[in-house]
This record gives sequence, structure tokens and C-alpha cells, in this order.
Amino acid sequence: MVLLCQLLLSLAVLLICAPGLRAEPLADYAMRVSRAITLVEEMRTAYEDESGTVRPEQVYAGNLALVRELLPPKGTVNLNGQTIAIDNTWLDSELNDFEKSTKTNDRRDALARIAETLKAIHERVSELQAAGGQPGDKDADKGRLAEILRRPEYVRTPPQDSALEQLLGRFLRWLSRLIPHPKPIQPGNSRLISTLAQIVVVAVCVGAIAVLVWRYGPRFIRSGRRKKKKAEARIVLGEMLEPDQTAADLLAQAEKLARDGNLRAAIRKAYIALLCELGDRKIISLAQHKTNRDYLNAVRNKGSLYTSMRQLTNSFELHWYGFVPVGEADWNEFRTGYRKIVRSD
Repeated sequence: MVLLCQLLLSLAVLLICAPGLRAEPLADYAMRVSRAITLVEEMRTAYEDESGTVRPEQVYAGNLALVRELLPPKGTVNLNGQTIAIDNTWLDSELNDFEKSTKTNDRRDALARIAETLKAIHERVSELQAAGGQPGDKDADKGRLAEILRRPEYVRTPPQDSALEQLLGRFLRWLSRLIPHPKPIQPGNSRLISTLAQIVVVAVCVGAIAVLVWRYGPRFIRSGRRKKKKAEARIVLGEMLEPDQTAADLLAQAEKLARDGNLRAAIRKAYIALLCELGDRKIISLAQHKTNRDYLNAVRNKGSLYTSMRQLTNSFELHWYGFVPVGEADWNEFRTGYRKIVRSD
């Protein structure tokens, strides 16, 4: 009996002191990674199934436990007689985040990250298997496997929440306990309610689009037609104007003529600038055949505009057609009248 106890004790010490005996072959580790990938993909498929035939809760409840069993946080792998430590803490952390998530999109993203990382690990391990078995390469194989399994993308350090984030999380959990949760809908009625809800949403969207098209469609069509219309040169009182020439440009030319001492031409240029300003504001319609009196008669029912424009028209006719000399005071009075009309209209 004593001899049997000593034998058992020696066997236990041997198992403790020789961890290399418990290290699994690299091929077995690759198979477990492959099996874990299959389980994770099954969970992803369940969350992407919109038909409702598969409930994700029924799938991941068992698959999570199997994945954890296949890839525990710590382990060892035997590669050509060398024992290598395996660190899968990143996987345990990702699975914990998955379980804590309440939103479907967050869970889908977590499963996608896990599947992508496991596939990358399996691909690198397969490369080692294909290159393994050559004599003299034990140290190199061990270094390559250790490097792969300890890369930053495979060893995930859980982020540390700030004090403010922790406080906000506790508040949201407390608030969630206060809000009553509705009872789940009976399975027999869920499909009908979902269909009716989709019909209502589609009908509301179609109605909103129809209202927007009816309300703003003609305006956009007219705006597009106006933009397509090419600007053309204009002829006002016998003077050819460029398509992009504005009333401000003409007034600037009039100011230059006045500084150069040509006050008579300055009044004419300023009068044409006034007509262009009123034309741009759709108050009058510019045309090559119209005279200054035609433009004046077009605003006869405009009250104060007609009175002010009549004064400028008389001044223009007096100095341009009548050749009455223009003084500095005449030009200043004309310019003041021009600015009065522009500001008031």
C-alpha cells in the first residue's frame, strides 16, 4: 500500500515537472482553430439570417462554450520537440464583449473580428505545418510560431474605461432597471406584426417621397432649365454688353470715366448700368429696340421708382443727346440718384 502511494506521488510530480508531456502537436492545435472558426461562422450566419427560421440565441448559447473549450486562454503546443506557450486571452476578451453587447450590429462586428483573427492564425499555423519537419529548423520553427501567436493583433488588451465612462455605464444600467420591459411578442403573431410594420413604413416613405416630388419637383426642373440656358450678349441703348457683364461692372467703368474727366460718357454708362440693374431684378425687360423712354414708361406704375428714374432719364437725355456740358455737380447728382434707386429697390 505504501509502495502504491509512493508510485502515485512520483507520477504526480512527473506530470507537474514535465509540462512538455501535456503539449499537443501543432496539427491538433490547427484542427481546434479550424473547428472554432466553423462555430463562429455558424453564429454569424444565424445573425445574418433575416427569414427568422434560426434564432441566434439558440446557436451561440452552445457555440460559445465550445469555442472556449477548444481554445482556452492559455495552452502549449509541441513543435518538433519544442514546447511553445499559447496565449488566447484576446479570444476570451472578445467573447466577453460579445456577451455583454445588446445590439445586433455590435454582435455581428464582434463575430466578424473573431472570425477574421482565427482565420489569420489558422493560415499562419498551416504555413508552419507545411514548412515543418526539416532537420535543424527546430529553433526557427519555434521562433516563427511564437512570433505569430504573440503578435499585437492576436493578443488583445482590453481597453480601460475612464472614470467618466464607468460612471455613465453604471447610470445607464440603473436607468435600465427602472424602465419596465415589455413582454415578448408571441411567436405566432411576430411574423404578422413584422409584415404589417414593414408595409406601414414603406407606405409612409412612398407618401413622403411623393409629397416632396409634388412640392419641389417643378422648381428643380425650372431651375435646371434656367441653368442650361446659355447667357447671351445684350444690347442696351446701342451698346453691346458682354454675357457676364454686370451692373456693378458698368458702374465701375462709369466711375473711371468720371475720374478721367469724361463726365458725359460717365452719365451714359451709369444710366445703362441702372437699366441692367433693373433688368436683373425683373423690373424691366431689356431689348435692343427699346429706347430710354420705353424703359421709363415700363415703370410708370412703380410710384417713387418712376419719379427717381424720370430725373435720371431727363439728365441722361439732356447731357447725352442734348450735348449740354456736364459739370462735377451734375455727375454727383446723377450718381446719388442712381444709388438711391438701387438701395430702395
